[in-house]
Amino acid sequence: MSFRMKGRFFFFATNNINKFNEARIILDQSRIAVGMIRAKSLEIQSESLEEIARASVMEAVEKYALPLAVEDAGLFVEALNGFPGPYAAYVYKTIGNEGLLKLMENAASRKARFKSVVAYFSPQMESPVCFDGVVSGELVYEQRKPALTMGFGFDPIFKPDGCDKTFAQMSVKEKCAQSHRATAFLKFAEWYR
Repeated sequence: MSFRMKGRFFFFATNNINKFNEARIILDQSRIAVGMIRAKSLEIQSESLEEIARASVMEAVEKYALPLAVEDAGLFVEALNGFPGPYAAYVYKTIGNEGLLKLMENAASRKARFKSVVAYFSPQMESPVCFDGVVSGELVYEQRKPALTMGFGFDPIFKPDGCDKTFAQMSVKEKCAQSHRATAFLKFAEWYR
């Protein structure tokens, strides 16, 4: 079965409502509508976020026969030789923010960067297109929990350069103004229009 509708419309395949809300806010600025599909895709093991995103979006389009985007992100910590990198979600689930901060106890440098790759594909395309975004910053010494429940994953311990707040302490709108995900989705929006 194939899906058809007038006009341009696509879906964001993710199980993370926080990622979807960020994408929706970013794309709304470009007047692009997006729907969410809760999709569990097989995530290949790779050192490349782009390879992971490409494989995921191709599998999702094969399964749903819809125009789809997926996003994969990683946290790359300089003192840990880029760890956890593309394994950030797994590392967060297994050791969490406290575990990563423990690994950083004796680190001279706390520099880190978040990288995001958005991959888009549709049944009419030959191959996916990818867009990336990077934000540099540092890991703070202890989790910074906001008054409201904002942020997810490593957001409570990552502070972008030039800011005094971690991502978790920012409103969604503040985070969307400078995040790695925002940069990748804005590049996608420019191409998509």
